Amino acid sequence: MIEIALIIGFACFSLALVLNLYRLAKGPGIADRVLALDTMVINGIAILILYGMWEGTAVYFEAALLFAMVGFISTVAYCKFILRGDIIE
Repeated sequence: MIEIALIIGFACFSLALVLNLYRLAKGPGIADRVLALDTMVINGIAILILYGMWEGTAVYFEAALLFAMVGFISTVAYCKFILRGDIIE
């Protein structure tokens, strides 16, 4: 039963990644593109967690945590670049 739930989860989050990629490419504004990129990071974390459950190992959970930290820092840096024009003051 868990295998079916994992397959459905993979399908849903993969579809969400494709739709976020479309919004990233065709977004009307820069804020929409930043939001799409941040949502892609969240969906990537979900896929890593699902794959870790599929494989039954904790390595993917640690990778998801690192991916979350890097995604947060990159979103903050990109927003700061949009607002001020530079990242380092």
